Amino acid sequence: VQLQASGGGLVQAGGSLRLSCAASGRTLSSANMGWFRQAPGKEREFVAAINWSGGRTDYTDSVKGRFTISRDNAKNAVYLQMNSLKPEDTAVYYCAANWRGTLNRTPVTYDYWGQGTQVTVSS
Repeated sequence: VQLQASGGGLVQAGGSLRLSCAASGRTLSSANMGWFRQAPGKEREFVAAINWSGGRTDYTDSVKGRFTISRDNAKNAVYLQMNSLKPEDTAVYYCAANWRGTLNRTPVTYDYWGQGTQVTVSS
């Protein structure tokens, strides 16, 4: 499966962006999906995850109430709506997929990764 993340860009603090992750080669309808981010000089960190049906989600504390993860299995895609962006949200954002039974926050538990999309939030 190939994942393609898009939608990043430069935005002022307080602004919004919507990231998309499109898949090819395999349906995502039974996959758990995650969004991660990596800032320069830092480790890749968990942002949000959604289970195969969309019925369960998980967020890191720093984005709760600002970010929303969603999915459209008919379009084989996952989204991350990011509102009230802060400069500390600046990073390369990656989508990832796994077919394990539970939502995971650990990058090593994800089997497939997109190439990343840059999000830059100016103050």
